[in-house]
Amino acid sequence: MQERHITTPGPVLDEHGVITPGYSERSICTYRRADIKAPFYRIKEWDFYQVSDGEKCLQFTYGHASYAGQVAVMLFNFKTGEVIANISKLLALPFGSLHLPENAEQDSDICYDKGGVHLRFKVEGDTRYLSFSAPDFEANITLERKNPYSLVIHIPFDEYKTAFYYNHKINCMTARGRAVCGGKEYIFGDGAFGLLDWGRGVWPFHNEWYWSNGTGTVDGKIFGFNLGTGFGNTSQATENMLFYNGKYHKLGRVHFDLDTEYMKPWRLYDDEGRLDLTLTPCYDRTTRMKVLFVDNCCHQMFGGFSGRAVLDDGTVLQIDDLQAFAEHAVNNW
Repeated sequence: MQERHITTPGPVLDEHGVITPGYSERSICTYRRADIKAPFYRIKEWDFYQVSDGEKCLQFTYGHASYAGQVAVMLFNFKTGEVIANISKLLALPFGSLHLPENAEQDSDICYDKGGVHLRFKVEGDTRYLSFSAPDFEANITLERKNPYSLVIHIPFDEYKTAFYYNHKINCMTARGRAVCGGKEYIFGDGAFGLLDWGRGVWPFHNEWYWSNGTGTVDGKIFGFNLGTGFGNTSQATENMLFYNGKYHKLGRVHFDLDTEYMKPWRLYDDEGRLDLTLTPCYDRTTRMKVLFVDNCCHQMFGGFSGRAVLDDGTVLQIDDLQAFAEHAVNNW
C-alpha cells in the first residue's frame, strides 16, 4: 500500500469542499470551517483529551455532531472498574456555536461556562491547560508535549464527495494535576500521560471503526502509538504511527482481531511484520448516547499491551504490559 505523505502547505479542502487524501506528522495544511460545502447539519467537530497514569483515567469531551453536542468529564479507575465521576451535559442544536479552533497546534482558548458547568482548554505552545468544574467536582491538568511529531490524516468518504475526516492525534504528552470528587483528591503525576483526539469533518450517517492509542515508557524512553481502521477511504492514508524518543515511524494497514466477547484478548498487527501486540483487557468502558438522531455505542477496552514494534531503522522494541486502550465504535450520527 502506497500512502500519500503531505509535505507541502495548502488548504485541507479545495474550492469545491473536497479533501485531498494523505497524512502528515504536523498541521501542515490550513483547515477552515468556511470551506466546507456540505450541509451544516452534517458537520462534526470535537476536542477530546484523555489523561491516564496506568491505573486511573480522566477524560474531557467538548464537541458536537451539529444537531447534538456534549460537554463532559469522566474519571474512573480501570484497574478496579470504579467510576468515580461521570458528568455529561448534552447540548441540543449547537451547530457552530461552540467555536472550536481550526488548528490543533496553534495557541487557542476554549471556554464553556453555563449552568454550573465550566470547561476550559487553553493551548500555549507545547503546554496545554485543561480544567473542568461542576457541583462536587473539579479537575485541573497540565500537559507538556515531549515529541514534536503527531498524526494528522486527511481522509475522504466514498459516500459523497464533500464528506471528509480531518483528524489530529497528539501522543507523548506528560500530565500533571489533580481531580477532586466528593472531597477526595486524585493525583496525576509521574507516569501520567495525555492524549488529544482532535476531529473535524463531515461524516456519513452510519460508520464503524476500531481505534487504539497509548503512551508509556520502553527502555526508559517515551513510546506511543496510534492505530485505527474504518475511518473512511484509507487507500492513500492510514492513521497508524509509532512514536519513540522524539521521532515518528509510519506504519501501513493494521488489523484488529477480537472475539465476540470484548473482554477476551485482542490482537493488533500490521501487514509488514512491524507490529504485533496483544491487548489483555481489564475494563470495558462502554458509552452510549441516544439523543435526537444520534445513536452511538463504543466499547473502549483498557488493559495491558504486550508484544513487539519495529522502528524505521529496524530497531525492535519489546512492549511489556503497557497500559492503554483499544475500542470498537458503531455510530449513527
